[in-house]
Amino acid sequence: MQLTRFTDLGLRTMMLLAAGEADGQRVTTRTIAAGANASEHHIAKAVARLADLGMVHARRGRVGGLTLTDAGRDASVGWLVRRLEGDREVIQCGGEDPCPLVAACRLRKALSDAKEAFYRELDRYTIADLAVPDLPLVFLGAPLKNPTDERTI
Repeated sequence: MQLTRFTDLGLRTMMLLAAGEADGQRVTTRTIAAGANASEHHIAKAVARLADLGMVHARRGRVGGLTLTDAGRDASVGWLVRRLEGDREVIQCGGEDPCPLVAACRLRKALSDAKEAFYRELDRYTIADLAVPDLPLVFLGAPLKNPTDERTI
């Protein structure tokens, strides 16, 4: 299953916020966009959806920034992906040019079961689980640390 770019950016936003929080960094839409190699516009759309879901709190202004809510830290990755992806089928059997096998096809059910197994596996993890304290935060202005020693490179 391939996630949409929107979901990818939403998950990256959550992970970068968690990493920035752990490192005491102020995180903005601009810094996330730079770190995720995405446009600020796309990140802003993902942030707006995450805020609607109660996952992040956004403050505007000179001292503004983004922070994770408690719900955002504790949300399962599967729950979040379901909300960002929507309830789409893995394959489209109908539409303008429907599959001629749709009446007797078992593939659709097998793919639906696989999608649910995918989400159940993601439900085992929270955003906090994915936040690695030593994640290099070069994009946030923090120096990159060599994992083998304490020197800054």
